[in-house]
Amino acid sequence: MTGPQCPATSGHGQGQVANLHSEQAVAGAIRVLVTGVRGKTGAPLAELLVARRGVEVRGGSSDPSSVGIDGVRPTVFSWDEPSGWAAATDGVDAVYVVRPDRADAPELIGALLAQTSPRTRVVLLSDQDGGHPGPDHPGPAGWAPRAERAVRDSGRPWTILRPGWFMQVFTDPRFYRDQITGAGELPFPSGDAAVAWIDARDIAAVAERALLDDGHAGQTYRISGPEALSLPRTAELLSAAAGRLVTHRDVTVDEAVAGLGGFERDLSALTFERVRDGSFAEVTDTVEHVTGRPARTLQSFLAVAEPALRRTGR
Repeated sequence: MTGPQCPATSGHGQGQVANLHSEQAVAGAIRVLVTGVRGKTGAPLAELLVARRGVEVRGGSSDPSSVGIDGVRPTVFSWDEPSGWAAATDGVDAVYVVRPDRADAPELIGALLAQTSPRTRVVLLSDQDGGHPGPDHPGPAGWAPRAERAVRDSGRPWTILRPGWFMQVFTDPRFYRDQITGAGELPFPSGDAAVAWIDARDIAAVAERALLDDGHAGQTYRISGPEALSLPRTAELLSAAAGRLVTHRDVTVDEAVAGLGGFERDLSALTFERVRDGSFAEVTDTVEHVTGRPARTLQSFLAVAEPALRRTGR
């Protein structure tokens, strides 16, 4: 479990790009590469892009045969195989970069963007740790800022997204779903801090605007849900959705990262420490500011997610 699934800045590329629809009106379709197209933000983003007229969506995946989103062109893309990046990025006008949770991510991102046209718009999915404590800090603490610096230094028009913890962790068996539906508990090291949970679909909506529309180059967007919730209150909402009592167990950080090793363990521990410090309690209006509609509440997300939380496997 790495990273949360968990004020604007100016920089390289700001003001360099006109609306992509205007530029491509004569040239043809706008080509957008979505890396991690089967992921929590990649899949809803691809669906939003396909719905926009004149947009060709390349769905990047290490297993393109598994990409089944209507209107999306399955495209071979793997962080482990740089030899395939040139074909994946050939002719693209914009690219959505889902940062790989591995120690060499900053170098990989820089190498990928070097293969794109200087006019290619880049939107990076970072996280709320992206600016803390800075790119010159060694080890995992400076890893997210270094990944962001690779994008800023690329010379491409860029936008960086810094979301908090995804609501989807409650319905994903790789995170908390099975503990919620099985033991009826949410083991999460909050230290009494609140979390402004964000729906991945709202992150995707911001990404769609940044990839295609004017006014987002050089911006760093902090993205949260509309309310900061304590973990006991979160458990109450989960109880209503699951149709059974769900309690929050405030485990230690060591307990939360048990079973992980190496870089993944260090990065996850750092993220949980930031949760306990209150770093993920910040509420922003970014979703409404960028998309014109407010971010979804956890209650509204869970109303739709009830079937997944009511499966117990017993």
